[in-house]
Amino acid sequence: MAISLHNSTNISRVGFASPFLGSNSASKVSISVSLPSFSNLSFKSVETSSQQLYRINAMSKAESSSSDQVKVDISLSPRVNSVKPSKTVAITDHATALAQAGVPVIRLAAGEPDFDTPAIIAEAGINAIREGYTRYSPNAGTLELRTAICHKLKEENGISYTPDQIVVSNGAKQSILQAVLAVCSPGDEVIIPAPYWVSYPEMARLADATPVILPTLISDNFLLDPELLESNITEKSRLLILCSPSNPTGSVYPKKLLEKIAEIVAKHPRLLVLSDEIYEHIIYAPAAHTSFASLPGMWERTLTVNGFSKAFAMTGWRLGYIAGPKNFIAACNKIQSQSTSGASSIAQKAGVAALGLGYAGGEVVSTMVKAFRERRDFLVKSFGELEGVKISEPQGAFYLFIDFSSYYGIEVEGFGKIENSESLCRYLLDKGQVALVPGDAFGDDSCIRISYAASLTTLQASFERIKKALISLRPAVPV
Repeated sequence: MAISLHNSTNISRVGFASPFLGSNSASKVSISVSLPSFSNLSFKSVETSSQQLYRINAMSKAESSSSDQVKVDISLSPRVNSVKPSKTVAITDHATALAQAGVPVIRLAAGEPDFDTPAIIAEAGINAIREGYTRYSPNAGTLELRTAICHKLKEENGISYTPDQIVVSNGAKQSILQAVLAVCSPGDEVIIPAPYWVSYPEMARLADATPVILPTLISDNFLLDPELLESNITEKSRLLILCSPSNPTGSVYPKKLLEKIAEIVAKHPRLLVLSDEIYEHIIYAPAAHTSFASLPGMWERTLTVNGFSKAFAMTGWRLGYIAGPKNFIAACNKIQSQSTSGASSIAQKAGVAALGLGYAGGEVVSTMVKAFRERRDFLVKSFGELEGVKISEPQGAFYLFIDFSSYYGIEVEGFGKIENSESLCRYLLDKGQVALVPGDAFGDDSCIRISYAASLTTLQASFERIKKALISLRPAVPV
């Protein structure tokens, strides 16, 4: 992050140039913080026993009749300092700010369905308010919703749980974080295939665990190689995170591949698996979803996370859940009891209605999935016709993870050099006014993620903008 200091007579300003929270300085958004004159500031480093941590102590003289000096320690926890902010959120906020300023930006960064919450679900939430269902719910979630979740997992996923083996949270993200905090100790390793959802490594760091990133190949549809997994398991390996269908690639793990992974996991008693199944219902035949906990011997060591945001278009309702062996779930419940407590009582009533729509969400969800598939087909065909582009056709979710690395190394007049996924995204935002997410946020700098959770008309317009922005470019490397 570039830092510029501008001194004046009385005020010092610190400007942070941060395009997508990266290191380049060509940003259109800056943040200014006014501080007293730097002549009154002192900076010192503090050394700890485990590592050198640099703490900035800002001291300012109180402008009052007294000459007393007030010292304020503005240092932050090393745990927080080790965590990177979400680039997806940063880009989405940046694009939103541009749109609010009148810039006609097409926003394809956020993973949020463009559909409204189905009417029957919304009505259940409205009725909950009308009927006074607005008080605190039990910490782990209402018995009504947890019972409905147990029924869903049994009927759709072939895995059996009781309500005390379920914790309902404020979104699947909270469920995942609590699971990582519950099972990982300082020094443990969390194995994460890349490309990965941006939050997995940071959650590991919040638990003082070490993320171990295992790369995958676009030629293998971004699926984890079992041999690579086996060679990277150590006595410190505590958790393997799998996401199928995947964010950001849309890849779906075939059952046979999951069985091979399960055989490896079974050899290591300390290794647990967190199965993120939030995109379970957004899947395109002939691909089929398999819950990892349903595989032989894996129920005892699998934490299954799911939720309502994606398939049911309920992102703003903030509702997710985790299922697993009681001792792990009780630990997640304990963490939640000291953080947020129970999820929204209104959202939980809506969740019951969502699960009542029928198998896999019934016709309501299948209609949305049909639209997602049509959008996917359009983008795969369109981008496949561009020079220097590599694509792995997604089998689920609503993302396209495209390899644009052949365009790296090109010098663009009036912009500069396209060096990586971040600078290419900045170029496309600047020249094409389309907001996308650079692949380095997901652990693969060769690609860019496009969310097709937008109307087909919007996607058609965005493709034309991207194509126009790239038309003067030529691949730097033959493909």
